[in-house]
Amino acid sequence: MLTREQLLAIFCKTKALQRGHFELSSGLHSGHYFQCAQFLQHPRLAARVCRDLAQRFRGKRPTVVIGPAVGGIVVAYEVARALDVRALYAERVDAEIQLRRGFSVGPKDRALIVEDVITTGESARKVGELAEALGAKVLGVGVIVDRSGGTVRFARRWKYERLFTLDFGNFTPHRCPLCKERVPLAHPGSVRRKAGG
Repeated sequence: MLTREQLLAIFCKTKALQRGHFELSSGLHSGHYFQCAQFLQHPRLAARVCRDLAQRFRGKRPTVVIGPAVGGIVVAYEVARALDVRALYAERVDAEIQLRRGFSVGPKDRALIVEDVITTGESARKVGELAEALGAKVLGVGVIVDRSGGTVRFARRWKYERLFTLDFGNFTPHRCPLCKERVPLAHPGSVRRKAGG
């Protein structure tokens, strides 16, 4: 298993960990941003980190790994490859999470939900709820980086594993010290919110 120091070295070397003033996909603001795609673009690193995540769930014997698009697609693929099971991703359609492209799960499936980075856990939670609504048994949620500082919670019946925890301050826009200092705001994530959203 990779140590925290080894993971941090990977994240710094690939410039996955960034500083500035960012609007997160949750709508919160932060002085730090974790751009997982910066290290996931390196197949050997992605495989190595995702193998560690897969190992934490191997004993639960998942039959399918599902990640929310876009951040969870590569993670779901690599974790599923390490477990030798199917890899799916869920997409937002009119603010709802859906399985599309002919993907399906049912009562015979044991689903593992994975994500690259979480702040509130909303996307992973919605994917898990969707899988359960379709009849699958959700085994747990695995993430590479938990930027909630360890405060995010999921259903008790779901095992939760994270490889790395960041404890940087997240702020609502009206309480953000960087906004008060008029530091330019970047929207680096895959979902750009509308003003006031």
